[in-house]
Amino acid sequence: MKLIDRQYLATPFYGSRKMAIWLKEHGQMVNRKRVRRLMRLIGIRAIYRRPRTSQPGKNHKIYPYLLKGLNITRPDQVWAADLTYIPMARGFLYLVAIIDWYSRKVISWRLSNTLDAGFCVEALEEALTKGKPEIFNTDQGSQFTSEAFTAILEKNGVCISMDGKGSYNDNLFIERLWRTVKYEEVYLQAYQNGGEARMSLAEYFYFYNNERPHQALGYRKPSEVYAPIPTATTPMASMEESMIESTRPRLSGLTGLHLKSIPILS
Repeated sequence: MKLIDRQYLATPFYGSRKMAIWLKEHGQMVNRKRVRRLMRLIGIRAIYRRPRTSQPGKNHKIYPYLLKGLNITRPDQVWAADLTYIPMARGFLYLVAIIDWYSRKVISWRLSNTLDAGFCVEALEEALTKGKPEIFNTDQGSQFTSEAFTAILEKNGVCISMDGKGSYNDNLFIERLWRTVKYEEVYLQAYQNGGEARMSLAEYFYFYNNERPHQALGYRKPSEVYAPIPTATTPMASMEESMIESTRPRLSGLTGLHLKSIPILS
């Protein structure tokens, strides 16, 4: 599963057939059936144009895609959420993150050892304490189409957008985030357990938001773009609030995780 995850970042267009061939070339005696099962467990699929991207839950409402032709010009205009697989020395976890498209800032995140909607809802509730987007975009995964998730957005007056036909690159920014997180953090750390993963990711996301310059942002940090550094004309109360916010450690994602039964790799 770790090898599949790494190779998928390099060749996201590999389906189970090509992935099985690649694994055999690298000394893994596996057949396509096993590779397909593991890819489903990780939650990844080859990227190509298909009628639908992710399968919603039974009887879940699907919302229209609202981003076609939209020019994203400001923070809190569009947020996006997605899930990814996090390997550990033994077992694995799932990570959900919510980002602001314009600034690339990670607004909130959560870890879980299951793919239920609960940890996604927790991440959303935390994110909405920090701001509110005009549009919230996700794929059609059951976690994001669940009533528990969409009801919160509707209650807060947020327009819901879901990837539609052929929209395999709609969450491009968050896919880039996953690649960055895995190569700069996850693959370098080799977490021994969920607690270690949780603390290390908290430190990394603080670094990502507040210290890591982004070329696409003119080498500014996401937090600077999301909430510009106060100028001499900014009221003193606002300046103090911004200074406190910029120096406060980001420990989001530290609650709501139960690691009593982490799946073990065979």
